[in-house]
Amino acid sequence: MVQIDVRKLNAKKQYAGDLSFTYVAADELISIPFVQFSAPVDVKLHYEILEDDSVEVTGTIRFVLKGNCSRCLKETQREFTGEVDAYFVTQKTDSEDYFYQNTIDLTDCLNDAVMIAMPSLLECGEECVSLAWKEQ
Repeated sequence: MVQIDVRKLNAKKQYAGDLSFTYVAADELISIPFVQFSAPVDVKLHYEILEDDSVEVTGTIRFVLKGNCSRCLKETQREFTGEVDAYFVTQKTDSEDYFYQNTIDLTDCLNDAVMIAMPSLLECGEECVSLAWKEQ
């Protein structure tokens, strides 16, 4: 579980900062058959605690998928990047903002970013036999 302890940061008067870490994303986030993460997800984030204790978290994620090409079934591995843009609030609302109390758990936010960056297919690239056949 990756967390930001907002109460501790407020006490230290650290209202903004950068985080860099890896986390193991669940394979259930992948909907492509015969594909899995080849390594933990690399995460680089910037957080800013605002005056009303809401927290804005922005940054990037990078992950590598490995498995069979969705077109020709050849073993392949590809890197993908995605954006993190999350807003955490202390009051529950009907909006799509994330709710927290004292400590922010980034897991849902990171899982959402991975799912948004996830391709619908894993393709081996320009040399794919299936793609070459289609061009003829």
